[in-house]
Amino acid sequence: MTPPERPDVIDVPSETEAADGASGSTTLTATIGPARRMDVIDVTAGFGGKTIIANIGLKVEPNSVTALIGPSGCGKSTLLRCLNAMHGTAKNAWVRGQILLDGVDINAGGVDPVLVRRRVGMVFQRPNPFPTMSIYDNVAAGLRLTAGGRGRHDETVERALRQADLWNEVKDRLRSMGGALSGGQQQRLCIARALAVEPEVVLMDEPCSALDPISTSKIEETILSLRERYTIVIVTHNMQQAARVSDTTAFMTILEAGRPGELVEAGPTSAIFDQPTNEVTGAYVSGQFG
Repeated sequence: MTPPERPDVIDVPSETEAADGASGSTTLTATIGPARRMDVIDVTAGFGGKTIIANIGLKVEPNSVTALIGPSGCGKSTLLRCLNAMHGTAKNAWVRGQILLDGVDINAGGVDPVLVRRRVGMVFQRPNPFPTMSIYDNVAAGLRLTAGGRGRHDETVERALRQADLWNEVKDRLRSMGGALSGGQQQRLCIARALAVEPEVVLMDEPCSALDPISTSKIEETILSLRERYTIVIVTHNMQQAARVSDTTAFMTILEAGRPGELVEAGPTSAIFDQPTNEVTGAYVSGQFG
């Protein structure tokens, strides 16, 4: 398959590739299903000789929102990219430990990483619609890679745009360029593009960091509605946002200079913010550092 213009479309295989990948593994398929559970077990990852995160253990429950919080540089985005095997696509990247998607290790031999990214979608920090494609074609891009042609996907495009809370704003201009939308609309368009191929888990890397408060509120409303159907993991530097949208919060930090990022504490969001068990967590959520 020709490499895509944007990284968040590599989660969609062609039918031929999907069949080839499936023939090498009977444990992970591209079958559409309900939201999935993920288990991170003693995961350490880095680049070359540098370890970025170490000994991470985390349970991601289905039909819930898990927020990863912590100061810049502690490895939150690295962990997020490990969850759909995207970290391993970078030069000199490596991962140790297990990342289970409903009990199947996504890094095990015979598991096709393209199928993993098909089931575990990604929305990136900055809106990145295909600039030369219409709104319709942006949403349908992954579907057309899967189908191997330019067929029409009206129902799926509408469903995805409705799920991303964008349909009413663009339904009369679907042939307009996606790049002409506002920043918040572009980010919801990227969410719709990820949802169009029906993943089971959706990863979001600071999806509101470049947006104004009104657009941020729209994205947060979308996240809350999506958890009814998907498992969601979001990286955010905005602790108020984590408190508003997440069911579980995981706090990461670097405990000493020169050490990799570590998971300090994870639990129900209300407990992490109101009654953390670790004093470092308490210091962070109260604004004493970070």
